[in-house]
Amino acid sequence: MSCITMIKEIKSIHPEDIALIRLGSFYKAYGKDAYIVSKIFEYKTKEEEGIISCGFPTKAINKVKATLEKKKINYMLIESRDNYRVDEKENFKNLNNYNKEFQEAKIYVNNKIRIDKIYEYLNKNAKKENIKNILKEFEIIINAKGKI
Repeated sequence: MSCITMIKEIKSIHPEDIALIRLGSFYKAYGKDAYIVSKIFEYKTKEEEGIISCGFPTKAINKVKATLEKKKINYMLIESRDNYRVDEKENFKNLNNYNKEFQEAKIYVNNKIRIDKIYEYLNKNAKKENIKNILKEFEIIINAKGKI
């Protein structure tokens, strides 16, 4: 069974818990969980099999756990090598801020994805002559709005 299939099954049972899957020397989060983790820790996201994901090295897990606990967000640490066994779980019951954090994270991550696409386009076309006009338009908008 693939990791994506397992995460979908886990999330159907625990929709308001961040599921952090240990895959070798990294932990990964998928879907809504990836949005939250990406926003809180400013980790990059990427798309895997049509699902947003983000990851971080296992050495960062104590920082991640401490921050999730401080923010009162339910989480589970899952070991992929042991049949996706839950190693650790934190449940804040009625105090869980998962949904609130997701709403904020969704806006943040979607904006970051849009910005990254614009950046990639500009970089890819940096040698083209018409890029000057596009950059001028950006500068006019930014200057008109004041420093964002």
